[in-house]
Amino acid sequence: MAWYAYCIGEKQAFPELARHRKPVPLESVHGVSGNQVFLYPASDLAVIVSEHNPADALNQKSGVDHARVIADCFKHSTVLPFRFGTVFNDDESLRKSIRSNQRQFLGNIEKLRGKTEMHLKILVDDCSCGKELSYLSPEKVGREYLTNLRETATRQRERQTRARAVSFQMHRLFAPLDEEVSCRLTESGKMVLDISHLIERKCVERYQNKFQTTSAMMKDCQMQLSGPWPPYHFVHRLTRGAHVPAHSTPAEVPAAAAPATAPVAAMA
Repeated sequence: MAWYAYCIGEKQAFPELARHRKPVPLESVHGVSGNQVFLYPASDLAVIVSEHNPADALNQKSGVDHARVIADCFKHSTVLPFRFGTVFNDDESLRKSIRSNQRQFLGNIEKLRGKTEMHLKILVDDCSCGKELSYLSPEKVGREYLTNLRETATRQRERQTRARAVSFQMHRLFAPLDEEVSCRLTESGKMVLDISHLIERKCVERYQNKFQTTSAMMKDCQMQLSGPWPPYHFVHRLTRGAHVPAHSTPAEVPAAAAPATAPVAAMA
């Protein structure tokens, strides 16, 4: 039997597993394709899975279901999310993968216990988005072409400087335990900063209040907040290089399934 994997949690967080060595249904929780979700005991860990038919296609709704199951488990336990589309071919491959990475998983759970991820999306007017430069082909190399290259490089440096300044300001204001930052430029000439902050779960309300005051203060930016989420980005950082289980090729992750761009995995 194949198992679709959602995340790894702490066995002690699920009283249902206290007297069981076999998978136990997680009451009232259904996952991908509407299948019953199970708690699969593995030493001190619980692997959250559901039965899976490899012939079943994964789609947009599957991605949403994947994230919802992880969020439900996050209410009860520290979790290490699996990448969307991770499937163990049988019981043996699941047990082998968990057993070979058990020490790392337990260490990661300890590092992330009591913590959550908050996500900021910040839209900033490009500091140099005046008249667009006309790009010339290399065949027309000359003074105008070289000037164009210098101006383009200058714009890129200014944009990077602005992005670093905004990122530094967010770090100073929110004082997260850890952070992940990415930056991109939209077709309309705005910079978009995606910032994931790792914070203590007990500090979520304080963080939300800080967001309200910060968004009102920063008139030149549009800010959006989401969370609390399971620590997707920070699990990925901790688990680079972990043993890859035998699984089907992961599907592309639907955007609706994720807090920022895509859920990352306990096992990349």
